[in-house]
Amino acid sequence: MILTINTGSSTIKYQLFSHDLERVLARGIVSRIGEEGSYIVHAARGKEVRHVIPVRSHREAFELAIQYLLHPVYGAISDVGEIEAVGHRAVHGADAFMASTLITDAVLDKMAELAPLAPLHNPPNLIGMREGLRLLPNVPHVAVFDTAFHQTMPPRAYMYALPYRFYEEHRIRRYGFHGTSCRYVSHQAAEVLRRPLEELNSVVCHLGNGVTITAVKGGQSVDTSIGFATFSGVMMGTRAGDIDPGLVFHFSRELGISLEEYERIVYYESGLLGISGVGNDMRVITEAAEQGNERAQLAMDMFAYMIKKYVGAYAAAMGGINCLIFTAGIGENSPPIRRMVCEDMAFLGIQLDPECNEEAVGGREMVISPPGAACSVVVIPTNEEKMIAIDTRRLASRQPA
Repeated sequence: MILTINTGSSTIKYQLFSHDLERVLARGIVSRIGEEGSYIVHAARGKEVRHVIPVRSHREAFELAIQYLLHPVYGAISDVGEIEAVGHRAVHGADAFMASTLITDAVLDKMAELAPLAPLHNPPNLIGMREGLRLLPNVPHVAVFDTAFHQTMPPRAYMYALPYRFYEEHRIRRYGFHGTSCRYVSHQAAEVLRRPLEELNSVVCHLGNGVTITAVKGGQSVDTSIGFATFSGVMMGTRAGDIDPGLVFHFSRELGISLEEYERIVYYESGLLGISGVGNDMRVITEAAEQGNERAQLAMDMFAYMIKKYVGAYAAAMGGINCLIFTAGIGENSPPIRRMVCEDMAFLGIQLDPECNEEAVGGREMVISPPGAACSVVVIPTNEEKMIAIDTRRLASRQPA
C-alpha cells in the first residue's frame, strides 16, 4: 500500500492507495492544527467520520492520522507494516530537483535552503516529511515536486528580463506550479484520446481557486502562466493575476499604501472576489451573474478572456494546438466558463459540443468537442494524489531491500 501526504500550514491531508493504485482504501484530513476546533475527517470501508479533537502540532496530527488508519472499525490496515512507501507533496524544488526523488537528509537540507522561495509551503512540507520519517522509518519516502514538471521550460520562457545577476545569485526566474496536476491530466488526456502523448500539443487549464495555464508539448512543459510568485497569470479566486508591476510604485507614492498592504491586496482581496464583490466561488459568481449582477458577469468575462489570451499565446509558442484540457474545480465543473473560453476560437480548431459540455460536471472525464474537431477539448478531473502515488511506487521499487 502507498500512503500519500500533503502537509499544509494547518492541515495534513492523506490517502492510502492499494498496491496496484486502482483503489483508494482510505482518505482523510486533519485540519486547524494548533487552533481551536481542530478536527479530523476520515473515510474508509464505506464509512466517514468527523471528530473534533485537540491537535496541538503537526506531530500530533500525523500520529492521529496513523491511529485512524489502524482503527478497528473505520481503519484500513491492521499494522503500519502494510504501508510499503510514503509519498509527500513538495511544492517548491526550484531548479535543484528536476524530478521526484527519494527523501534523504541531503534532500531535506536542500528543501530547507529553498524555503525563502516558498515560505508558506516548503516549511510545512518539511515538517510532514520529518514526521513521516519518524513514524514510518523503515519504508522509502518520496518527495514529489510541483515545480519539477516545469524544469523542461527553455530559458527563453523561464527567464525574466532583469539584470542577469538576479538569476545567478538569487534564483529569480519563472518556476511554475501545479506541475503534478498538469503531468497527470496530460497523460490521462492521451489515454482518453487514444493518441501518443508525444503527438499532443496541449494547453492545460488548471482552473481552481488557484489558476495555472500551461503549454505542454509532447508531454513536457514549455511555458506556464505562474512565474516566481503565485499571483501572476490569470486572475484567481482572490489573487490579481497579471497586472502592471508599476502599480506597486503608484500605490506607494500616490496612495500611501505600504508594501505589506499591497501584497495583502493582490493576494487576498483581488481576482474574482475583488471584481465580483460577491465572493471567490465561481458557483456563487455564476448564480449572481445569471440574476443580473453586472460585476459578477464582468468577473466571469475577465476570467475567461485572460484564459483565452493564454491559450492563443501558447498555441503560437508550440506552433499549433491539438488538445485543450480543463481541470480542477472550475475547469471540471463550470460549463459556462468552458463555453466562454472556447467561443470564437474556431480559428485554432477549438469547438464545443454544447450537450457534452453541459454533461461534463461532477468529476466526469469527457471529450466535449465534436467528433473530428482539429483540436480535442477534454475535461480531465485532476488527481495529484494518484500522481504522487505513481511516482512513489516507481521510486520505492528501485530502493535496495
